[in-house]
Amino acid sequence: MIKGGDRARLDGDLGAQGWGATQSWVERRLADGQRIEGVEHLRGGWTSEMRRLRIEGPGGPGHLVLRSFVKPFYVRHADGLLSREAEILCLLGATDVPAARLVDVDATATHCDHPSLLMSLLPGAVRLDDRDAERRADLLAEQLVRIHRVEVSADARPRAWQAWTSPERVTVPEHTARPELWQRAVDVIRQDPPALRPCFLHRDFHPGNVLFEGEGDDVRISGVVDWVETSWGPADLDVAHCSTALSLLHGVSLGMTFADRYVAAGGHLAEQRAAHLYWRVIDALAFAPDAEKVGVPWRELGRTDLTPGVLSSRLEDYLHALFERYA
Repeated sequence: MIKGGDRARLDGDLGAQGWGATQSWVERRLADGQRIEGVEHLRGGWTSEMRRLRIEGPGGPGHLVLRSFVKPFYVRHADGLLSREAEILCLLGATDVPAARLVDVDATATHCDHPSLLMSLLPGAVRLDDRDAERRADLLAEQLVRIHRVEVSADARPRAWQAWTSPERVTVPEHTARPELWQRAVDVIRQDPPALRPCFLHRDFHPGNVLFEGEGDDVRISGVVDWVETSWGPADLDVAHCSTALSLLHGVSLGMTFADRYVAAGGHLAEQRAAHLYWRVIDALAFAPDAEKVGVPWRELGRTDLTPGVLSSRLEDYLHALFERYA
């Protein structure tokens, strides 16, 4: 994630952190006379380590962002993930989607200590608090419509969408009082995916990957980050993912309205209730049992109220609401 604030440490030398090869690689990509003057570790990520680099030089100060995969699982998949993000950032440069500018990528750690991608810093910050959450939800819906309208030639399309869970992989909360609800949800995703009309997907679109500036009526989206999962698939899947996240962050009622906000902004979703239920449930079950992959970063960013128990309960209530509306 790329955002202002949220600093864990400040160090003027990547090499002092054991990242000498990465520092040399970055420095070779700077303009003549530029140098790295500071390094800030950015909080709030799960898949990768993010650092903001303060650059000094003849043209004045500036910043770049370094994404590096260090966890073994993501290192193994880094070539595909980072290469995809690099391609997508280049593609988005010609659109109105506020994405970072690619500087360079070393997806196989040929030159760096870890697989890494270097990009420009986007303005703004992630906002996860409940204040103005409804206004931000409207902006998220409008931005997602614009993302889905990105035109991509057939030979430049990203990979086909992939499910992030399966009936065999779903972990039911240990202390649930509604095991039948979870079984019903798992049964939904035993079915084949509905017919779909594919488009360009972010695939991990949620409030933790969107940057905001301004306050009140002047709040606006200033950046969308984390394009490693970009895919080609149904708009319903992106809408489902953001709906689940909003339910976990701000409560089920807001999450349940996101699809309506998306349609009101000009988006198009599956008309059949069963199809809508499928996409929403297959996304929600990927968060089971306690939304760890978002819960840990969200707590790092100040939402300490979102304990595993709270997130597990909200996820269960969200599943119940989905069946109430769409079954």
